Amino acid sequence: MRNKSLKEFLKPLPRISVSLLNSDLADLKNVVQKLESAKIKVLHLDIMDGHFVDNLTFGPQIVKSLRKHTRCFLDVHLMIENPQKTFKEYIYSGADLIVFHYESLNEDDIENLIFEIKQNKIFCGISIKPKTDVEKIFSYLKLLDLVLVMTVEPGFGGQKILFDCINKIKILNEYRRDNNLDFLISSDGGINEKNIKEIILLGCDLPVVGNAIFKHKDFVSKTKYILSLTKRIKYNI
Repeated sequence: MRNKSLKEFLKPLPRISVSLLNSDLADLKNVVQKLESAKIKVLHLDIMDGHFVDNLTFGPQIVKSLRKHTRCFLDVHLMIENPQKTFKEYIYSGADLIVFHYESLNEDDIENLIFEIKQNKIFCGISIKPKTDVEKIFSYLKLLDLVLVMTVEPGFGGQKILFDCINKIKILNEYRRDNNLDFLISSDGGINEKNIKEIILLGCDLPVVGNAIFKHKDFVSKTKYILSLTKRIKYNI
């Protein structure tokens, strides 16, 4: 495991993790360089296998290729079945954080996978789908660096946020405070400039933003604007 906690590693918080799912994947190197010019430090990579979710995206080779062209923190979200079989491929490809789904394997295997990931000096997170009760992951929180709350059904970008899910952020924030834990809270799905303030004020440290940025031709300006909102919220401006 790393010498610093994820909270220390990514400070100052809150900040945004930019999802590349809806970006121009044929021009990914240039997209990332433009995001870096906008002061983005965290990139969110959605890995889908066509089984755990219906969609199919990229695998470890894309992560490896991207790692050569960016110093950004790579937040790798595994929306795949049996992540314990392939997670090392993403570590070897350059992931900084591996997030797997609670629903993707048997409960008996979850703790073992967390330890296996962290033994490779990689940060580890767990994600939950909208229909999964947040209480189901309480027993693992002392072991985790991050919890990713899905605020849409995973698989496709551009969906509208499911506001029923964001109460999970509040519950996690209260649990973190009451138990003196320091895992980060992230959320993904339908986040934009209209709802990011509410999500952060509930306790989200690392909102994932994708379609709200890339649906605009000038995505760099939109990125800078949404990033500025996190700073204004931090200082209550």
